[in-house]
Amino acid sequence: MARGFNLLAVAVTLVYPLALWWGHGYFEPRVLAVLLLLVVVSRLHALKMSRTAAWWSAGTLLLLGFAVWANVMLPLKLYPVLVNFALLGVFAYSLFFPPAVVERLARLREPDLPPAATGYTRRVTQIWCGFFAANGTIALATALWSSPGIWWLYNGLIAYLLIGILFAGEYCVRLYVIRSQPNA
Repeated sequence: MARGFNLLAVAVTLVYPLALWWGHGYFEPRVLAVLLLLVVVSRLHALKMSRTAAWWSAGTLLLLGFAVWANVMLPLKLYPVLVNFALLGVFAYSLFFPPAVVERLARLREPDLPPAATGYTRRVTQIWCGFFAANGTIALATALWSSPGIWWLYNGLIAYLLIGILFAGEYCVRLYVIRSQPNA
């Protein structure tokens, strides 16, 4: 059941910017707010597991409530900003209270990470922090000062491409680092 909710959340998140861009001329913002409600509903199962999920949901509900109350698009366009800064918070917190997020993910696959890998995962977590800060700032700028088309282009396409490039780039670097180790 949780897997189904996760798939729904991913699907809604991927479609969200396109649906807002397409629907902004046809529907009132309070009607489009249903999309954001779907995001929250798809994540309700996570509330039992994480305080972070509860804060994210509260922020999303606040945006949703304001969009419905004021019937304006801005709160709906701010959702990618919320996501980026929530992820920045999670990743940054893990740098001050280890293990770092990337180390936790790495240990799911390889529980006995060597000490050099711990330093590497910490550095990758820092890189993701920089990415989320920059991406969130650009998402905010597009929400506040750009046309709906530019907002969609960045938040619905370019941001996802950048995430993919960062994942792929990190994977290539990780393979290089592993191969360059003397006992690899």
